[in-house]
Amino acid sequence: MRKLILHIPHASTHLPSKEGYVVDNSILENEILKLTDWYTDDLFSNSQDDDCIAPFSRIFCDVERFSNDAEEVMAQFGMGMIYEKTDNGTTMRVVTEELRNKILQDYYTPHHQKLISLVHQEINRNQKAVIVDCHSFPNLPNQRALDRTDFRPDFNIGFDPFHCNQNLVNEAQSFLQAKGYTVGINRPYSGSLVPEPWYLKDKSVQSIMLEVNRKLYLEENKQHKSSSYEKTKNTIQEFLNTLRNSKSI
Repeated sequence: MRKLILHIPHASTHLPSKEGYVVDNSILENEILKLTDWYTDDLFSNSQDDDCIAPFSRIFCDVERFSNDAEEVMAQFGMGMIYEKTDNGTTMRVVTEELRNKILQDYYTPHHQKLISLVHQEINRNQKAVIVDCHSFPNLPNQRALDRTDFRPDFNIGFDPFHCNQNLVNEAQSFLQAKGYTVGINRPYSGSLVPEPWYLKDKSVQSIMLEVNRKLYLEENKQHKSSSYEKTKNTIQEFLNTLRNSKSI
């Protein structure tokens, strides 16, 4: 059976340093509460697959973003690889070139090197690698969300047609709908991370994103697990098993 590579970029709340931050702890804590993909490391991780988990908060360094702000759509809001603004647009951090280079070298690049290494290992084993980009999202859109419509399904499947077979998307959607869940396709979030060496160049790396609505497993507006947490976790693990066994890969 193939191994999936689980990319889990936003589960941590850890700030390795507070260099550059110009707001107090209460504002930082509020941003962490709002922007963390709570418990996705537990919801997705398992003994069968390989995972690549960022050990620091996205408000410190967001490894899901392009490192070049010119390529990153969220950079226009001050939320590129390094978040300089809060979700409401307040200046949160002043980033010098020296600080940016330090974070790129010490945090962003090592994370991506680990992911690239896992992809190489899987290609060597199976001629293909399948990445699952693992996220959660709030039931009400954040202020800087690109899609601020009322459409907030239970799950969202994201993909790029170059790196994901449409049949796999259909299987994933059918699995979740058969469980009674509503499903968005590339909405409210689109795409799925592929490491730069293969991005839009090599279809041997496939990638599919699963975003789970936090209303399914958290108490409203809190980080505490709700009574439906285990049910949601079981659904996600069954979803991963469906991908492992898919003939569409």
